[in-house]
Amino acid sequence: MRFLFPLAILLVFTCVSCKEKRGLVVGKIQQAAKLSTTEVTVEKLVWGVKNKRILWFIKLNQADFLARSKAIIKAGVDLDKIREEDIKIEGNKISVTLPHIEIINFSYPAEEFEEVDILTSNAFSTKINLDDQEKFFQQAEIDIRNSLEHMGIVETTKEKTRVLMEAMLRNLGYKEIYIHFKDGPLITKIQLDS
Repeated sequence: MRFLFPLAILLVFTCVSCKEKRGLVVGKIQQAAKLSTTEVTVEKLVWGVKNKRILWFIKLNQADFLARSKAIIKAGVDLDKIREEDIKIEGNKISVTLPHIEIINFSYPAEEFEEVDILTSNAFSTKINLDDQEKFFQQAEIDIRNSLEHMGIVETTKEKTRVLMEAMLRNLGYKEIYIHFKDGPLITKIQLDS
C-alpha cells in the first residue's frame, strides 16, 4: 500500500506535465498560423465578345473586349479547426494532423482592371457596355477560382507549413516529428448561372 501512493502521485504529475506540454504545443502551433500562409498573385486576360444578331441566328456584327486583371490569393491552414486528437505526443515523438489547406483570402480588386484599348473594339450598333464588362470580369474571376487547385498552391503551402512546424517543434525538444494534413476542398467551386 505504501508503494501505491508514490506511484499515484507520479502518475498525476505525469498527466499534468502531458497536458502542459500539449497546451504549449497547441499554443505555439496557433501562433504560427499566420506565418504558414502562401500568397499568390494571378494575372488574367479578360476577353469577351458581344454579337449583334438578327432573328437569333444571323450575325450582323460583333464587338470585342480585352482587359488585364489580377487576383490576390492567400492560402493557409485554419488552426481554429485543430482538435485534441490531432496532436499525439509520446516522449520526444510528436505527430500532428493539421486541417486541410484552404483559401483564406481571395481578392479580385477592380482597381487592378486595365482595359487594352488596342484590342478592344465596338462595332456599328454593337457596343460593350459596363454590364457586359462586369459579366466578362465575373467569368474571369470564376475561371481563376475554379483553376486554383491546379496551380500548385496546396503543395507549396503544405511544404512551407511543414518546414515551419518542424523547426518550431524541434525548438520545443521533439526529435521525431510527423506532420500530416487532412483532405478537404481548397475553395468552393462557383458555377455561373446562364
